[in-house]
Amino acid sequence: MLENISFANPDFFWLFLLLPLAILWYIFKRKEETAALKIATVKSFQHKSFLPKLKPGLFILRLLALSAIIVAMARPQTEDISTRTKTTRGIDIVMAIDVSSSMLARDLKPNRLSALKEVAADFIKKRPNDRIGLVAYAGEGYTKTPVTTDKNIVLNALREITYGQLEDGTAIGMGLATSVNRLKESKAKSKIIILLTDGVNNSGFIEPQTAADLAIEFDIKTYTIGLGTNGNALSPIAYNADGSFRYGMRQVEIDEDLLKSISDVTGGKYFRATDNETLEEIYDEINKLEKTDIEEFKYYRYEEKFRPWILIAGALLLLEWILRNTLFRSFI
Repeated sequence: MLENISFANPDFFWLFLLLPLAILWYIFKRKEETAALKIATVKSFQHKSFLPKLKPGLFILRLLALSAIIVAMARPQTEDISTRTKTTRGIDIVMAIDVSSSMLARDLKPNRLSALKEVAADFIKKRPNDRIGLVAYAGEGYTKTPVTTDKNIVLNALREITYGQLEDGTAIGMGLATSVNRLKESKAKSKIIILLTDGVNNSGFIEPQTAADLAIEFDIKTYTIGLGTNGNALSPIAYNADGSFRYGMRQVEIDEDLLKSISDVTGGKYFRATDNETLEEIYDEINKLEKTDIEEFKYYRYEEKFRPWILIAGALLLLEWILRNTLFRSFI
């Protein structure tokens, strides 16, 4: 009966301290009511009835009734809790991904682009309450998917990103400007761009500084990531006769000063990823830096359980009264 039960007024349990006092009072009173008679023999007074020995059971019934009343006064109840969450501050995120040929370099496993797609997919899955969009850029930039809450659409679009869909090159300004264009009309309280590149700006007709100014104008924070090991990396250097890439060692060139400048002026942060592990750590850190505010509402429904205890107490007192006025009447 007490399983999954809480008590609204547990202070009433202190009344159980009265029970030992009641027992002492009963013992003392019983001694006073018992008369002592000295006789030579008790043969004439022998009685085979066992009812006198059961008379203390009436007092026990009263104690049990009192205990049930105390439990009822403590108000036992069951508690049903339901919760509802409400997103109060959503974040719109655009991930700008460099898809130039250098992203096929194998300093990350299996290559930079594949490693990025795997980490980016995990990041997207960890942002269930935000709208996310994708921009791909190389020698030019385009919107792969606009910001949306449908993570399946974003994840499918991410899987479809490959090298060769755009003219080769690294147009950082175009990638950033295209991302700003996707967010400029957003009504979200927080708008961010995660721009990743493994090279230097060498294409496009929009300068990175101009794109950064646009991000400032529309209050868009930009996190920049430079991807690639320090030194040389095994990268595509030419085409084979069958159209596949020929790989060779090339110097890793990342314009870190530019990326730092973009992140600083827009209120973001610059990161450098030199391997799969640091790339994953960077996205985890961005995930922690950009939090969506969520309100959780809890609803409590209480069901009172004191009534059965009142009924038990009443039944015990009724039983005590019936026995006192029937079986034990001649012994009281």
